[in-house]
Amino acid sequence: MKSAYEMTLTKVPEVTLLFWVIKIAATTLGETGGDAVSMSMNLGYLWGTAIFAGVFLIAVAVQIQAKGFHPWIYWTTIIATTTVGTTLADFADRSLGIGYAGGSTLLLLLLISSLALWHRTLGSVSVTSISSPRAEIFYWVTILFSQTLGTALGDWTADSAGLGYEGGALVFGSMLAVLVLAYYKTRISRTWLFWLAFILTRPLGAVLGDLLDKPLADGGLALSRYSATVALVVFIAACLLLFQHRASEKAH
Repeated sequence: MKSAYEMTLTKVPEVTLLFWVIKIAATTLGETGGDAVSMSMNLGYLWGTAIFAGVFLIAVAVQIQAKGFHPWIYWTTIIATTTVGTTLADFADRSLGIGYAGGSTLLLLLLISSLALWHRTLGSVSVTSISSPRAEIFYWVTILFSQTLGTALGDWTADSAGLGYEGGALVFGSMLAVLVLAYYKTRISRTWLFWLAFILTRPLGAVLGDLLDKPLADGGLALSRYSATVALVVFIAACLLLFQHRASEKAH
C-alpha cells in the first residue's frame, strides 16, 4: 500500500516553455550571483562555496519536507544549486589547479555515476517519478553535479576553446535547438532528452552571465554583477507571480 507521501503529485514543475525560460534565467543568475560573492565581495571561491552550500542544504531540506509542489521553494532550490555550482566549479578549476578540462571530466563522471546509481536504485530517472524522499535526494544531487559541470563547460568553451562568451552562447544555444528538434522529430527517450537539455542550459547560462558582467577587454559587457543579479531575480519573481505553475503529473 502506498504512503500518503507517494500518493501526492510529483514535487517538480511541469516541463513547459516557461520552465526552460526560468531555468536559463536561474542559471545565468547563478553565474552573476556566484561571482558577486566570490569575486566582487572578495570572499574567494572556498568561502563562496561554503556559503552557497549552506543555502543549498537548507533549501533542499525545506523542499523535501514540503507536502507538495511549491514554485517558490522549488526555484529557490534551483538557484541555490546554480550559485554553489558556480563557486564550486571555479574553486576546482582555478584554486585546485585541475583546469577546465580536468574539472569538466571529473564532474561528468560524477554526474553519470549519480544518474546510474539513481536508475539502479529506483528504476527510473524520470522527473515524473519524483514523489518520494529518496527520489528527491537523487534528483537534487544530480542537479547539483549538472549545474557544476555546466559552469566548468561554459568557462572551458569561452576561455580555453577561445570562442568567447558570444561564441559559447551560440554553441550551447545551437545544441539546445538540436535537442528541441529531436524532441519533435524522433523517438529518443524524453527522459534523456530532458536531462541533456537540463545540463546544456547551465553552460548557456554561465556564458550569458559572464557576457553580462565580465570586463569589456575580456569580451563582456562590464555590467555590475549586483545589478545583473537583482535584474534576474526580479525577472524570475515576475515569472512566478504572473504565470500559473503546476506540478508534473506522476507517471503510472
